[in-house]
Amino acid sequence: MQKFALERRRVLQLLAAAGGGAVALPATAKQVTGFAGSGRSRGNEAALQTHYRTVTVDGLELFYREAGPADAPVVLLLHGWPTSSRMFRNLIPKLAARYRVLAPDYPGFGHSAVPDRASYQYTFDHLGDSIEGFVQKLGVRSFVLYNMDFGGPVGYRLMLKKPFRMTALVVQNGPAYPEDGSGWWEPLARYWKDGSDANRQKVRDYLSKESIKQQYLHGVRDPSRIDPDTWLVDHALIARPGLDDVSLDLLYDIRNNGPVFAAAREYFRANQPPTLIVSGANDEIFPAENQRKYLADLPKAETHLVDSGHFALEDKGDEIAALMSHFLDRTVPR
Repeated sequence: MQKFALERRRVLQLLAAAGGGAVALPATAKQVTGFAGSGRSRGNEAALQTHYRTVTVDGLELFYREAGPADAPVVLLLHGWPTSSRMFRNLIPKLAARYRVLAPDYPGFGHSAVPDRASYQYTFDHLGDSIEGFVQKLGVRSFVLYNMDFGGPVGYRLMLKKPFRMTALVVQNGPAYPEDGSGWWEPLARYWKDGSDANRQKVRDYLSKESIKQQYLHGVRDPSRIDPDTWLVDHALIARPGLDDVSLDLLYDIRNNGPVFAAAREYFRANQPPTLIVSGANDEIFPAENQRKYLADLPKAETHLVDSGHFALEDKGDEIAALMSHFLDRTVPR
């Protein structure tokens, strides 16, 4: 009982620090000082500050993190499930000296609004429309697309809608190629097959704290490098009333992403966008062999399969940031 009380108190403290667990934050921006190495000028330190903002898109308040010069090339960071833009908290300041970095939360995630399922259908088509509206509202005309997990089907919808906007692609454990339905995917594959209530209930196991924890720890050589706040915050946010069905709806809708992935692969073959693949090789969801499939359509892609798992930024963030900086400096027009 004492252990439960301590853990509950810790979760409440985390949510308070993250904004009280509200579904949307006030429009007034808050600031924190980002990563800044010794010897940086005051001007550079100002550019590295992360701002926490909201913008209204189609009547919904979308939360986002932003850093970097307003006139710099944009890097659009699209998060996975079951997390939020918080997964980029350490990466953002490492890119902000030379890029305008934007990381939104999708509707129903993080600190963005959680519209009722009767008024907002939680599908990847609708998430894509919301992030398209976000990009337009902020006046972004071109961007580097960083996709991770759910960020793949969301981001590829943006890419296919107006392909000329994507100046480069960064894939970190992001989908575009099918898995065989075994292992981690097996309960979902059964749910997709019949959509039954019984199989929907079994998929709820993905939402448990232990399942989310394993997404962070599986394939990581040194688990002591992974901050336990990551899965506690993700679980606390996803455990809010109604958020379980939001996740279950989206997990079920994954089955409809096939045509988008096929169109994305066709685009890759025809256009050969500059691409960096920097994925955790030991991920049980999108493992190394899955990520290598990109090379069939993007043979010139710069590929680094780092010794980590699904959330590779947690223990390989410095390495990934360095690889990204080198890649972007060579490929992105300024």
